[in-house]
Amino acid sequence: MSSSSELEGYIGRVRDFLRSAGVSVGDEVEITVDEHEKVKGVLMSRYELAEPDYIVVKLPNGYNIGIRLKEKIGIRKLAEAKKPAFRPFSRIQSAPSLPRVSIIGTGGTIASRIDYRTGAVRPVLTTEDLLSIIPELANIANLDTSILFSMFSEDMTPSEWSKMAERVDEYVKKGVDGVVIAHGTDTMGYSAAALSFALQKPPIPVVFVGAQRSSDRPSSDSATNLIAAVKVAGHAPFAEVCVAMHHSHSDDVIAIHRGTRVRKNHTSSRDAFRSVNTEPIAFYANGEIQINIRDLNRRGSGEYTFNPRFSDKAFLLKFFPGMSGEIFEDIWLRGYRGIIIEGSGLGHVARRLIPTIEKIIRDGVFVGMTSQCIYGRVNMRVYSTGRDLLKIGVTSLDDMLPETAYVKLSWALAQSTDIDEVRKIMTTPIAGELGERSKPHMV
Repeated sequence: MSSSSELEGYIGRVRDFLRSAGVSVGDEVEITVDEHEKVKGVLMSRYELAEPDYIVVKLPNGYNIGIRLKEKIGIRKLAEAKKPAFRPFSRIQSAPSLPRVSIIGTGGTIASRIDYRTGAVRPVLTTEDLLSIIPELANIANLDTSILFSMFSEDMTPSEWSKMAERVDEYVKKGVDGVVIAHGTDTMGYSAAALSFALQKPPIPVVFVGAQRSSDRPSSDSATNLIAAVKVAGHAPFAEVCVAMHHSHSDDVIAIHRGTRVRKNHTSSRDAFRSVNTEPIAFYANGEIQINIRDLNRRGSGEYTFNPRFSDKAFLLKFFPGMSGEIFEDIWLRGYRGIIIEGSGLGHVARRLIPTIEKIIRDGVFVGMTSQCIYGRVNMRVYSTGRDLLKIGVTSLDDMLPETAYVKLSWALAQSTDIDEVRKIMTTPIAGELGERSKPHMV
């Protein structure tokens, strides 16, 4: 007889029906519907929170179907399930002449599996698991792996940014040829920006990589993204903090984005990541790296600066119609020393907010202006509202992404307590985050 644990996700009368038939998830079964139609396939786990009266079967063609439990329905086991098991990770044997690449695991979908009880994705797989099922990596680099965190990326804080930077610096000092950071996609842009400031002009590539689909899904992008990331980390002639993710829905091309210029623009699409106001710095296609932008930091340039400190006193605030000035006062009273505003259009807020913003700036709070628009740049000299904001001391941050501006402010506030020095840091290009010519967005 099957136990409830062997019928994961099934509840109520469907579970009782399957249990009485002595079948388990993974068994090959034959289901007879209305005494005439027969369906053969593998009994699958299901989402506990989905419609409860269905049995899920994977057909021989690979598609899943749901069969409603009716009065005249029968099921019999054709074959026992072959229990899946991951091979324990063992060192991949690569040619000694290949570059050394270290992979740091931090969690996220690229190291996750589906929780069939709820339909959610939870971190389960380690980076070692991923490597054990992607043998192509053995032809790209000699690999070393470590797990720094196993957490959802939305739980990341500036403290985790510092720890990631410190771990990368350890590998730099060990003389590896590149570092890959497996990371959840939701806040990967923030972390990539953070390491761009903490690891300025690194001697080796530092490549963030994630996945929009977990590794146990047929449409997973885990393997292709990771292969591209390892290739860039070990072989690219440039040394940038960057992000490697699908360029389109196809597996043909992986885009390599600069860490301070990339944004996640779709909740689930495999090509969710885009470079904003610039192009990807490179592409990975047909096993080769194609450089797309000039003036990249060269591998081993010798200008490396390591400064992993971040402050938790930076705030990112989106302007909205009807916003009250009390919000700015509350932020100031809670001890925040800097605010990045996502203003409307060219960098505006309601005129009624200007007196309050002026007050907190006089009290030593840095206020920087970015735009809610994805493309283009802030220009606060066009309209009177923008000019008045400039007069009271709001700093225009040109075409910097709001998320990148928040991260840079967190880093700047850890470098100085002087607002003029913070303003200087924020308006000085450091890692390609500021001042590039905006490109028109083609729809």
